[in-house]
Amino acid sequence: MLETYPVLKKILQILLHLLFWCGVLLFYTYFFGTESDNLGYVFSFSLFLMPITIAVTYVSIYKLIPEYLIKKKYFLFILYSCYTLIISSYLIMISVFYGLIYLSNFVYSNMPPISRNLLFISVAVYLVVVIVSAFKLLKLNLKHAEKTKMLETKILETQLKLKEQELNYLKMQIHPHFLFNTLNTMYGFALKKADETPEMILKLSNLLDYLLYQVDKPFVLLKDDINHIEDYISLEKMRFHETLDISFKTENISETVQIAPMLLLPFIENSFKHGVIKNGLLTIKILLSCKDNNVLFSIENTSSNSTDTSKGIGLENLQKRLSILYKDAYKLDITNVNDIFKVNLKLTTNNP
Repeated sequence: MLETYPVLKKILQILLHLLFWCGVLLFYTYFFGTESDNLGYVFSFSLFLMPITIAVTYVSIYKLIPEYLIKKKYFLFILYSCYTLIISSYLIMISVFYGLIYLSNFVYSNMPPISRNLLFISVAVYLVVVIVSAFKLLKLNLKHAEKTKMLETKILETQLKLKEQELNYLKMQIHPHFLFNTLNTMYGFALKKADETPEMILKLSNLLDYLLYQVDKPFVLLKDDINHIEDYISLEKMRFHETLDISFKTENISETVQIAPMLLLPFIENSFKHGVIKNGLLTIKILLSCKDNNVLFSIENTSSNSTDTSKGIGLENLQKRLSILYKDAYKLDITNVNDIFKVNLKLTTNNP
């Protein structure tokens, strides 16, 4: 079936061409038969013009337009078009002599009025050529536009796949980093045989569920992300005991707002990892709120001006993820002034 399909398509194309040229023959017969009852003369004269019309038309649509005009070889297009026009005009002139000599036996008055006029004959022939050429040009332009659209689609798909691969790579770097720190905390509790260990395992289980199953989603509900942040803070509270002073406040959290998973938690983890205990306390302040269609997140912790906490795999990856996921729909400011490391993040979401 696959082998016969091109053959059937070719046969159909030939039949359509034959049907079209039969229509042109009828048009010639009607046009040149105006004010004439000599149907035999008109039909023979029209048949004589058919090879000329067909030749000029096919030269135009299969040679001049695709090989010169479409490829912007304008000089060659004009040159060969002139050659075609000269040759076809000569053949049209011969058609007049054919009608005069063979069809009317040198009796000028026996010729139908329109077939005597070289201008009318040329208009009839070139009208067909122009119409078919215009159709061919339109078809080529549509085909070119379709190819361009397909190419643009492939380019966009390729770019999207590259972005997805880059995003997955960044996630793969963040996950072990987060898991390593959490397991270290749990290991310390296990060594002490602390009573909080079962609760810690439960919270860690919730975090691992989030890490393994939810993080592959493009977006998660902000309120669900908050729950996992609270679990993580609880784990860190168990580890730091009295040396931790942390506040986590949320305001106007919408039930429908969504953000990318594992976007806020690494900022909080970074504060615990790089924060500096001063006067016996590691102080961390977190504020998360929604305003209009924006998510506002800020976190600050006691730090040291000599420590450049803005570097490292965690924050660098987060900035790359923000650039991929939110493009121009975010604003991130990171400062480390007066022993306070602070992050301010503003996300513009599609949810009201």
